[in-house]
Amino acid sequence: MKNILALLFTYCTFICEAQHTFFKLNSNYVAPSLAVLTSTSASSIGSNSATSGGTISKDGGSYVISRGVVWSTSQSPTIESSSKTFDGSGIGSFTSSITGLASSTTYYIRAFAINSVGTSYGAQTSFTTSEPISTVTTATGRIWMDRNLGASQVATSVTDVLAYGDLYQWGRRKDGHQLRASSTTGNLSTSDIPGNASFITRDDWRSPQNNNLWQGVDGINNPCPAGFRIPNQAEWQAELNTWTSQDASGAFSSPLKLTSAGFRQSNGTLNNDNAWADYWTSTVNGTQAYIMNFYSGGAATTNSFNRGWGFSCRCIKD
Repeated sequence: MKNILALLFTYCTFICEAQHTFFKLNSNYVAPSLAVLTSTSASSIGSNSATSGGTISKDGGSYVISRGVVWSTSQSPTIESSSKTFDGSGIGSFTSSITGLASSTTYYIRAFAINSVGTSYGAQTSFTTSEPISTVTTATGRIWMDRNLGASQVATSVTDVLAYGDLYQWGRRKDGHQLRASSTTGNLSTSDIPGNASFITRDDWRSPQNNNLWQGVDGINNPCPAGFRIPNQAEWQAELNTWTSQDASGAFSSPLKLTSAGFRQSNGTLNNDNAWADYWTSTVNGTQAYIMNFYSGGAATTNSFNRGWGFSCRCIKD
């Protein structure tokens, strides 16, 4: 027994001395930490799907065993309480396909990475899914959405409030600013995506200006569903030429069932007087952009306004 105890003592002494030597030789040893990552803003946003992802720049000294994105209609989603994707392992960039979403709904999303220390998250971003796509073919042979962006139904009259829809600042995506009761801010954006849901009370919300935000289905901030875009000035004029009368009555009598949805001034004041309608085109005019507008006494596509105004949008199929 004494010999066994002696051997055990010798063995333990050897192990302890070895560990002491290891830590002495490895005085720069750093314990593992959470992974470092960023979230990718959502793209290819449809009525029930979107694409996102992230980039893991550091694994924290411990291999990333799982990565993906989490999303929810509540802020700060987590893997325990939210929907999620699992998109491989390790560091680097990854893409996530998000499905099963509800239409016309705002979601909060962030990337995650799991290593032996725990779960870390990228910064939260948000996006809003598009309306269900229902279309109408006009006398020009073109296919349009049958209602304004943000409208809950096809208009039953030129003053149908449920068919008014949202009011967009030219070139902005669907980020919440377009809602008629959205908050306001005087802070200009220096990027294509302001990162807030406020109506920016300036002649143009972006500085410097960018003329390419609504150009075509691949426009940087195209607010329309996939395959649709904001019409240009010539396309609006072609429609106007087919109306029975070039005024509010003709606008509603057309297949598009257009409404006098009002507008929002660049100072944030809402004018919802059931008398005027202004629809953005994608065509710029210097520092401004052209609109198609109508009222009881006329209609035109030759007027332009500062891009900070809030006007209606109707999407045309590309």
